[in-house]
Amino acid sequence: MSNGSSITHCLLLPFPDMQELQLWHFWLFVGISLPELLGNGLTITSTACNQDLHTPMYIFLFNLSHLDLGCIFTAVPRSMANSLWDTRAISYTACAAQIFFFLFFILTEFSLLTILSHDCYVAICKPLLYGTILGSRACVHKAAAAWGIGFLPALLHTTNVFSLPLCQGNAVEQFFCEIPQILKVSCSHSYLREVGLLVVDTCLACGCSVLVVRSYVQILRAVLRIPSEQGCHKAFSTRFPHRAVLSLFVSTGAFACLKSPPISSPSLDLVLSVLYSVVPPAVNPLIYSLRNQELEDAVRKLVTGCV
Repeated sequence: MSNGSSITHCLLLPFPDMQELQLWHFWLFVGISLPELLGNGLTITSTACNQDLHTPMYIFLFNLSHLDLGCIFTAVPRSMANSLWDTRAISYTACAAQIFFFLFFILTEFSLLTILSHDCYVAICKPLLYGTILGSRACVHKAAAAWGIGFLPALLHTTNVFSLPLCQGNAVEQFFCEIPQILKVSCSHSYLREVGLLVVDTCLACGCSVLVVRSYVQILRAVLRIPSEQGCHKAFSTRFPHRAVLSLFVSTGAFACLKSPPISSPSLDLVLSVLYSVVPPAVNPLIYSLRNQELEDAVRKLVTGCV
């Protein structure tokens, strides 16, 4: 195919011919998606229904839960359906929409995780100023800014990628449409502009990561000064898993976008994509929400009230 205008559909990662392996793929994603749907759904409902949770931190968690749902249900359902129907096809428009919405959700989530790290820093290191620095209005503005930061680059990337001529067919060797795989089938002389945008985005992500690291270094210093061993353990167990998930997200996402062709392989690409697109949204409810005692109490009241 000579260019994108003649392409009506793309072909996603092929599934094994064995029906058992296709069903294993389907049920694997079901096992990942259902707990994520349940955890984030409970967080959203409990936060919305409980007036006591209308505070800065829970405003951010409320938005984060929506973003986690968006990430999972942009990338995973199409792959599950294709495995059941034994097909690889996805329309060109659906592929573009998948890239746009996934980028929108994932970039917004990264911005929000950066804001959450600052929220943790203020709550632990400057508790007396918490209400002043992170009032309800400021939190709403920051959450809205995170959504705006995600929207503009996602629109720019999607428009740019789908303006590239595709000279090497329409096979996208991934379980969902993603930019690195589209660039592989584009003309070699046409994708440098998009690669430049990816490099700029990676630099910005590294800058945000520096801010996150700075916040957590300050948190670490404050935590080590906590006289109570129980309080110190609680701070470590609830704050620093956040950093692990964020590191996984940034490192695998950057490597997937910037790795050189000689070290690229379908299996490596698949593992990297799962690590940055599926794993962080799936574990975020466990780390940010369901280990929170106030939110656990709100969920318990919600469930017992429904029963």
